[in-house]
Amino acid sequence: MTVTIDMGTGAGGAPALMELEELLATRLLVQGNSGSGKSHLLRRLLEGAAPWVQQIVVDPEGDFVTLSDRYGHSVVEGADYSEAEIRRIAARIREHRVSAVLSLEGLDAEAQMRCAAAFLMALFDAPRDHWYPALVVVDEAQLFAPAVAGEVADDARRASLGAMTNLMCRGRKRGLAGVIATQRLAKLAKNVAAEASNFLMGRTFLDIDMARAADLLGMERRQAEQIRDLERGQFLALGPALCRRPLSIRIGPVETSARTSSPKLLDMPAAPTGEDAQMLLFAAAPVEPRPATPAPPPPPPASADDLIREIARPLPMSSLLDRPQVSGAEREKIISTVLGEIVAEPDSAYRSPAVLFQDFGVRCRMHGLADTGHDLARFRSRLSMARAGLTGGIADDARFAPAAEIARGLEEGMQGIYLLLARAALDGAPCPDDAEIAAVYGTHSLGRVRRLLAYLQTQGLLAIHTDMRGDRRIGLPALGWITAAAAPTTTGE
Repeated sequence: MTVTIDMGTGAGGAPALMELEELLATRLLVQGNSGSGKSHLLRRLLEGAAPWVQQIVVDPEGDFVTLSDRYGHSVVEGADYSEAEIRRIAARIREHRVSAVLSLEGLDAEAQMRCAAAFLMALFDAPRDHWYPALVVVDEAQLFAPAVAGEVADDARRASLGAMTNLMCRGRKRGLAGVIATQRLAKLAKNVAAEASNFLMGRTFLDIDMARAADLLGMERRQAEQIRDLERGQFLALGPALCRRPLSIRIGPVETSARTSSPKLLDMPAAPTGEDAQMLLFAAAPVEPRPATPAPPPPPPASADDLIREIARPLPMSSLLDRPQVSGAEREKIISTVLGEIVAEPDSAYRSPAVLFQDFGVRCRMHGLADTGHDLARFRSRLSMARAGLTGGIADDARFAPAAEIARGLEEGMQGIYLLLARAALDGAPCPDDAEIAAVYGTHSLGRVRRLLAYLQTQGLLAIHTDMRGDRRIGLPALGWITAAAAPTTTGE
């Protein structure tokens, strides 16, 4: 399954498409001077990806908070909370897969670095069960990963740089796909920039920035001059999620807008001159009357607990996709179909359940089902049954219920093995070989499969019989079922 985002137009007016799954695996770096259209590009990307993947934005100027109006992003005002509260909120954002914008507006540079560091490290340190795929967009990344020490405290700079390095270097295995934007490549730490495999380079004028951009794009230095001539909203693109050779693309329009915009020229008013101007400039300040009643104080910011409760509230995806609800039978049919598609892919057995859960949600929405009604725990249970060939039919057979009940009490990785053997035993089918069991468990090691079967036998869950021909039968003592004989795989580790 491929999900693409239309970023605008490329050569000859052809659509410039970005593969979302490839982007999640390879990360993105955007560079361009102020006014080149970086924020517009990021907004186009976020709007296109909103229905498909969780998004987390670190926003130093508060420009992206308007995404909440249309796409339901939760807004976290960094200035209103302590570092401990920021870490708690970030952990809940990962746990509940809520798209969010961390607005750092109103904080000085050092406070922004401390807040962003605490937030990003909490995302990075989330438990393995919460490693869902997410786009982590950091605007003005040179503020948080500076190439050289500045006027901020060393501990704040080290914490922020460490968090950004973890995001770009080690975040992929935790489901975090870094998308960073910067005005100056020369001001961005090289070890952070070097981890991106996709690049969108906008207009820049300084030789040092053009040289670094040309190096990243694989262009000769003399070709770098064209970066000076790029128009606003025009970028040179390169990377596996975009194109294999440098390509000029123009970013398309967006549906939301920032709270601030570029200045526009207006007609000058008729200004006073001479003595009239002197009177206006230097007249005594009028005495303002004291109000009869003081103005009410502004409402206090939401407490961290209130914000966390808001994050934990499930966001209906139907509001994003505007699709009608389906009946219970149709829902189950779609879920069974999607599970069958997932387990049919050759590499699905070796991908983490959190990544497959994201894939499951995207596929269901593409089939017209906005709300699957499955959390990660329920999905894991259904995935174990699907890997054992139980996407429907026999899974609903009342005779199979005792096997399903026993499997629920086992560790997650062993549920699929038990169900696979139970299905073969109930059907009187030949005993699955080691390779088939390995695919259900999610390993290439046949030796590990044999050790797992031996462990289940010591726990009294299986009884393995091998006859003189070397054929194997596996019984399930608690159920009184046994498979037919078949030769196990005897090679490979």
